[in-house]
Amino acid sequence: MSASRFPQPPGAIGLGSETSRFNYGAAMPDRLKAVLLMCTAVSLFSCLDATAKYLGSYQGIPTSEIVWARFLGQALLMVIIFGPRSVPGWFKTKRPGLQLLRSLFMVATTAFNFIAIQYLRLDQTISIAFLAPLLVAALAGPLLGEYVGWHRAMAILSGFLGVLIVVRPGIVEFHPAFLASLVSMTAYALFMIVTRKLAGVDPPLVTLFYALLVGVVAGGFFAIPEWVWPATAFDWLLLLATGALGGLGHYLLIHAYALAPASSVSPFLYFQLMSMIGLEFLVFGDTPDRWTLIGSSVVIASGIYLVHRERIAHRESKDAAMEQQAAS
Repeated sequence: MSASRFPQPPGAIGLGSETSRFNYGAAMPDRLKAVLLMCTAVSLFSCLDATAKYLGSYQGIPTSEIVWARFLGQALLMVIIFGPRSVPGWFKTKRPGLQLLRSLFMVATTAFNFIAIQYLRLDQTISIAFLAPLLVAALAGPLLGEYVGWHRAMAILSGFLGVLIVVRPGIVEFHPAFLASLVSMTAYALFMIVTRKLAGVDPPLVTLFYALLVGVVAGGFFAIPEWVWPATAFDWLLLLATGALGGLGHYLLIHAYALAPASSVSPFLYFQLMSMIGLEFLVFGDTPDRWTLIGSSVVIASGIYLVHRERIAHRESKDAAMEQQAAS
């Protein structure tokens, strides 16, 4: 996966860059394992956001420092797991420009999300983040030449309506952090578009490493001048855990997509809303308002419908290919 905290969105986003097989004949036990892995992965992403919010809002750790620790931690974890000898091979890319562009989008996604969660509830930021797969589907036409039909176009419009319900501009006071969350979501959608272009060009570990490398190098320029030493051993533990939470979450996510079709496991991405709400209540004592629940439900329903339409399109394409093969 990517190195950001966001899960892979369903739909026309090119999961092939992360896992090489779509086992459409997966046995039910594999599907159940995939669902469990997916739910665990998105729960780890929720823990990452909750940790970043706690360190920034309650312990006074600068956002730049948290972002840097998140990338540095996962980069070190990769080196430990795969060994230092693997590092030189991760620099070998056929499209360095696209890799750098993708990495910049990923860094922007993480940074603006961590800024947003300092001021917004976790359920609000994840509701906006869920709009990303819909925006990817909308942008796939002009950027990739993959235009959607009217069914999916209606799903995209419904998703935007859901975000408007969450934000309610002009009805309640608009906090600037909503803009940061929207920028984060947009950067993630562009990140996935570039990921689609890189599918099959470079190995997944190369793509992952470049994202971490840019995050470490660029993040250091902002984090080191603003560095604040964590006050307690627990704060140190949480800061160091950010990379592990993101890295382990992405590792489990990749395996979930390898065990079962994307159309089977992608709807469980939205389990993250439940884990966000639970952590929000347990850690910060906050509960979501009804408008956020309504708006997020609209976004989630739109996303699930988009997955459904993608599944139908895949089946129709497969049937057409079989008919053409039989005719020839």
